[in-house]
Order: sequence, then C-alpha cells, then structure tokens
Amino acid sequence: MWQRIQTVFLAMVVICMAVALFLPIGIFTDPAGNSHQLYPIHYTVVSNGVRTSTYLPYAITSVLMVAVATLAVISITKFENRITQIKIGTLNSLLLAGVMISVVVFLNPLARTYPGGKNGLVLYIAFAAVAFNWLSLRFIRRDEKLVRDSDRLR
Repeated sequence: MWQRIQTVFLAMVVICMAVALFLPIGIFTDPAGNSHQLYPIHYTVVSNGVRTSTYLPYAITSVLMVAVATLAVISITKFENRITQIKIGTLNSLLLAGVMISVVVFLNPLARTYPGGKNGLVLYIAFAAVAFNWLSLRFIRRDEKLVRDSDRLR
C-alpha cells in the first residue's frame, strides 16, 4: 500500500487538511483596535480583552476539511479497487473546491472591511491539497490503465 506513490499523495492531502484546520484564515484589526480572527472553525472578535466567537456559518469550512481528510483516508484503504479510488478522488476534488470557495467567501468581506490585515496560509494549503489530490488521481488512473493493458495481452 505505501509503496504506491498515490498513497503518499493522499496522505499529504490528509496532512494538509489537518494542518489547515488549526491555522487562521485571516487576522484583521479595525480602527478601534479590535482584533477580528477568522479560523476554519469560527470567527472571533477580541474587543477590550473579551472574546466573542461565532461558529455558524464559518464552521462549514472545517466540516468540508474534515470530510476531505476522511475521504482521503478511505481512498487509501481502498487500494485494491482503483475504480472506487477514482470515484472517491473525484468527489474529494469537488469538496476541496468547496473548501477553497468557502475560504474565499468568508475572507473577502473581512478583507474589504478591514484592509491591511494578515491573510493566513489556509487558502494556499488547500491549493496544495488540490494538487496532491490531482496527482494521486493521475497515478491511480495510470495504474488502472497498466492493469487493463496487461489483461488485454493475455
């Protein structure tokens, strides 16, 4: 299982999502000195030392990230059935697109309201996870083609 490169790429997808789950999407400061922190799980405003967190709808991003990591682990365990792996990987690509869209949708209003903030690495990590998922699908398809070609030669 681990000798196949697509397993390593799928493991990288899991690692990317696990790391991105705890990193901030963006941290902004308003003119009054209040800190606005957007994480995949919540949006927090720190005003005069008082933290106020809002979980919905911002937790959608974290739910999608957990779903992507879970599907990548399931895909790793289905190494004997490449067609199923391809289907799971395609669904994973759609969920990764959802992660990136939700990050952009939640980050844009904050970036416009409070310019000069610090954007986090979550969007870049999600893009890396998309690349790893695409590479894993490419190698899974290559393995499937190799098996089909060898069956045809018999």
